[in-house]
Amino acid sequence: MSPLQRCLLPLLVLPLIACEQQANFTAAEPGEALSAGTATVRKFDHNAFSLPSANLAPSRRLDFSVGNSFFRNPWVTAPATTTARDGLGPLFNTNACQNCHIKDGRGHPPAADALSAASMLVRLSLPARPEDAERLLQQGVVAEPTYGTQLQDMANPGVAPEGKVRVSYSSVPVSFADGTEVELRKPRLEISQLGYGAMHPDTLFSVRIAPPMIGLGLLEAIAEADILAAADPDDADGDGISGRANRVWDRQQQRSALGRFGWKAGQPSLNQQNADAFANDMGLTSSLIPHDNCTAAQADCLAAAHGGEPEVSDTILASVLFYSRNLGVPARRDVDAPEVLKGKSLFHQAGCQKCHTPSFTTSTEAAEPELANQVIRPYTDLLLHDMGEGLADGREEFLASGREWRTPPLWGIGLTEAVNGHTQFLHDGRARNLLEAILWHGGEAESARQRVLQFDSDERAALLAFLNSL
Repeated sequence: MSPLQRCLLPLLVLPLIACEQQANFTAAEPGEALSAGTATVRKFDHNAFSLPSANLAPSRRLDFSVGNSFFRNPWVTAPATTTARDGLGPLFNTNACQNCHIKDGRGHPPAADALSAASMLVRLSLPARPEDAERLLQQGVVAEPTYGTQLQDMANPGVAPEGKVRVSYSSVPVSFADGTEVELRKPRLEISQLGYGAMHPDTLFSVRIAPPMIGLGLLEAIAEADILAAADPDDADGDGISGRANRVWDRQQQRSALGRFGWKAGQPSLNQQNADAFANDMGLTSSLIPHDNCTAAQADCLAAAHGGEPEVSDTILASVLFYSRNLGVPARRDVDAPEVLKGKSLFHQAGCQKCHTPSFTTSTEAAEPELANQVIRPYTDLLLHDMGEGLADGREEFLASGREWRTPPLWGIGLTEAVNGHTQFLHDGRARNLLEAILWHGGEAESARQRVLQFDSDERAALLAFLNSL
């Protein structure tokens, strides 16, 4: 165990002053501003998440632009003269990738007057039984028999949408040691206008907002061994952190693989993540997922026209894959500012870095040469962690329990408002700012949360300054 790890054990073991001495950052590390190594971009306005990696050759930027067009432009209902983009639905959540990943950034819960949930969706499943073991190996969940694994709130003409989604909130008060009070908001999912009858009474629900698209190719390029090296499923070192890997089904390889993508690390690769989004979010088939997501109870959906077999050609799928692999990560700002360095020290003193791993070096065998051998600073370990009952959705996904979530990357988080015009965080967008997001942490992160609750106003401001520099 390192001195820093020993310092971050419960404060009864070592006094706080020792932690402050051992986690006191007085200067930025060499290259710390380059979140994505030589792929780092320098754009900090509303287009900050939409640039190709800085080291992408000009000859390959055309491929990036082609992928961007398929990511950005809407798909239409079949049959249509636009044969390259037809086949939308019959059931769907949106008609373009960009509608969820707004400006390649973060989604948000629907406003009270919204016609659809747009950049938020609801996953569905039933509790698993012993006889579901084989199904779980490949599907990860047991589908709700009438509505499948995801509620689609939009549909083509002649097909009934599956339902309407709204979210309401109740208040949860939290107090800091200095007496400052914060009102958190706890979401309550509301589903109405079910198009195909009642759901199974045991249905499990999980609300998800679209995460940012930046740096995904670099996360895919981290060697599996480097991710697994940080896993400690039995908490053998006794530090209270027991990150573990999700093992999911790789459709292309037809085998179990390490999960990396999605809020519960339910997807093994970017290509499968993209194909799953085409299928479930837009009702578009591909060679990887060749069937519409209609269930046996949805006759009009089954009978609807399609846009070819598959609707998303392998060429289009490859173009979107190239685009999603090569979206650049913006450089950090103010890395040498005293308040940012103080906030970085506090981040480590609280123990946040135990899950939000600051850096990795990508593999020499990355899918694209620009992604290889890069020192990156994503602030994630890509592992599952028990985040406590407050954030639990109660829904298992492959090996992930109903209390576990994959550590989300923090790079770019300080530009959320500039890109997306809001600061709503966590898997369901309940946190209205970064401080609220921290205060929702529980489970394995409860000790870190308790340390943050001891911070005074100046320390809280410094911690937020550090996070907003990422």
